Amino acid sequence: MKKFFEDIKKDIKFKSVGPGKKLTDDSSSSRGPAVQSSGQAKPQPAPTEGAQRAGAAALARIEHKQWPSSTSSQSAIRNQVKKELEAEATAGQTAPECSKVPVKEDPACLSVSGVYFTCPLTGTTLTKNEKETRIKEAILKRLEDDPVESSILMMYTFNKDREKVKAGVDIISKYIDNILNNPTEEKYRKIKQSNKVFQEKVSSMEGSSEFLQALGFQSAALPVDGQEHSEEFLLLEEQDPAALEVLREARDRLQGGEPVRARLDRRTQAFCPSPHATRFELPPDFYNLTAEELQREQQLRTEAVERSAMLRTKAMRERDEQRERKRHNYTLLRVRLPDGTLLQGTFMARERVGSLFQFVRESLVDGWQPFELVAPGGQRLEEEEMALNECGLVPSALLSLTWDDAVQADMAATGQSGPRLRPELLENMQTIS
Repeated sequence: MKKFFEDIKKDIKFKSVGPGKKLTDDSSSSRGPAVQSSGQAKPQPAPTEGAQRAGAAALARIEHKQWPSSTSSQSAIRNQVKKELEAEATAGQTAPECSKVPVKEDPACLSVSGVYFTCPLTGTTLTKNEKETRIKEAILKRLEDDPVESSILMMYTFNKDREKVKAGVDIISKYIDNILNNPTEEKYRKIKQSNKVFQEKVSSMEGSSEFLQALGFQSAALPVDGQEHSEEFLLLEEQDPAALEVLREARDRLQGGEPVRARLDRRTQAFCPSPHATRFELPPDFYNLTAEELQREQQLRTEAVERSAMLRTKAMRERDEQRERKRHNYTLLRVRLPDGTLLQGTFMARERVGSLFQFVRESLVDGWQPFELVAPGGQRLEEEEMALNECGLVPSALLSLTWDDAVQADMAATGQSGPRLRPELLENMQTIS
């Protein structure tokens, strides 16, 4: 561009000088009119002062602007993009609660106020941010009334590494089995606290010490053969047959333990027929990213830039599509009945299609009758193990309910109007604004 403007400037200066002349011609002949076969040539007017100023300003802007080299390689472009993504990730760490899409702050404009859960221990409604804390509090409150059950819940719920929990449970179960098989031998009722396996597999697991205490193990300093100083042990007194049976029951409860997980609250809601049925205004709970999720997002964007520079197989594209589906944790679904009434509920993005059918059945008076659900685009959903996000039903979607042809004929013969929502839903029906 700079050279382009310089050529224009030179051309203007050259034409403003006047007609040319040969070196061998005298001055008098050079001033004569130049006759061309096509007619007399008109003299080129000199540029005005305004045009000269505009050209000078444009040239100055070109000189101060940095233009990328036309020989830049793809690797250089990718490096520049990586630097920008790293800068965005650094900025995102200072503000982890960022939204992927703009959301409205007015709760009255939202399709649902948030994502909510129900605590299975207390039955209380919890927000997404407080569910883990409140469940932990509920488990600890039960520790005094039922220490065995509470400590088992602690082990399975507070420790996120499933493999670590399994390894710890297996070792504790082995301790109990040795005691049950050898109830009179003291060595099986002692656990050396400095033992490497015990420290790495058992004591490092939350809830394990509470469980052993609930069984009756107590800390004691005991002498060790060949050592001058005593060491700390967990010691269980000799058990009578009744206590051994309680010990066996505790082992079985430990091996059959499950983590406490908050249940997603559907926030079931019915709406009147509306032309705005496809309008979804989702709250930040559907889009918020933690600092770790934000870093993962930046990594995926970087990988996308690298993939754009190479050919990709069908398998690679399918993996990318699967990864894209995992970006959403929740989805808001609406089902439109034949009369236009809308049924809305919140789902986990990885829930199965069968859970959606079950949700509709539980909301209908005649839910036992066969029906079909049609997704956007005309796709008919099958009641199978396919996940909602695999069907493209995230982060929101409007589906349609249709009765089976035979069912419709029977309903028409008996004068029935069609599917009806349960009375409690009709009483709280709202309008989508």
